[in-house]
Amino acid sequence: MSVIYVLIPIAIILLIVGIYLFFWAVKTEQFNDLEKEGLSILFDDEKLKDETANTGVINTEASEQSSGTSSDTSNKR
Repeated sequence: MSVIYVLIPIAIILLIVGIYLFFWAVKTEQFNDLEKEGLSILFDDEKLKDETANTGVINTEASEQSSGTSSDTSNKR
């Protein structure tokens, strides 16, 4: 029974900390654009586009490493 006297204040403190962190996240705009970060992994071609725009030629070594089709990496299993 005496454990409840310890657990209830701990639960209240954790609740207050959780509410504070939620309002902090809302205030610092952590929840503004939830879709962008989730979709950013699908569009990882900007680095490759930048290389072709600057040089006009695709760096075959970089494109093979990003796609995982390099003969060096496929033979070392």
